[in-house]
Amino acid sequence: MSDVQTWIKETVTNTPVVLFMKGTAQFPQCGFSGRAIQILKSCGVENIATVNVLDDPEVRQGIKDYSNWPTIPQLYVKGEFIGGSDIMNEMFESGELKTLLNA
Repeated sequence: MSDVQTWIKETVTNTPVVLFMKGTAQFPQCGFSGRAIQILKSCGVENIATVNVLDDPEVRQGIKDYSNWPTIPQLYVKGEFIGGSDIMNEMFESGELKTLLNA
């Protein structure tokens, strides 16, 4: 396993809520990442760990390889890949995401 893959695995397993995104929580660099942050805040998540994939091309590609998911943002909760902003939005609207985050 490469150093990037090892780092990603450690990050998602050691941090309860991690969002790999374009930009930061304070300054999202794409609409999908911005929506993902809004959803998490609406669910009451205060400690959102974010990783700006624009800072490192290896991490940007590495997270896609790790999850076998082609797009960013990507949400991980307690080490489990949840999905991108569309899946987050569906889960938010059904109440499933808030339940998962509060479990």
